[in-house]
Amino acid sequence: MLAALTGFAQGTFASRVEVAGDQVNVTREIDGGLQTVALKLPAIVTTDLRLNEPRYASLPNIMKAKKKPLDVLTPDALGVSTASTVKILKVEAPAARSAGIKVKSVAELVEKLKNEAKVI
Repeated sequence: MLAALTGFAQGTFASRVEVAGDQVNVTREIDGGLQTVALKLPAIVTTDLRLNEPRYASLPNIMKAKKKPLDVLTPDALGVSTASTVKILKVEAPAARSAGIKVKSVAELVEKLKNEAKVI
């Protein structure tokens, strides 16, 4: 949705990303193997779990992190507006569904599908 709103190219589920000049090569896994897509920059790229190797924090580093100060910033200090830009035009409940029917045989089911539902 973000790519559609901004008009940027989009590469999804990237397992490898290479930037070459004014384009980015995104490799992703598909059912048949790997697919590489070349996108012009600026582009929006979403990643797969296999892109990076996770880092695990050690206990001494966790204890050091608890002692560090945490800077709290407000949106106003960053010059960002939090006002909603979405306008709700209409809200209504979905149409009520009618109850289903039970048929006694396959022949009756086929007849109803042909004559009433007109799907066969």
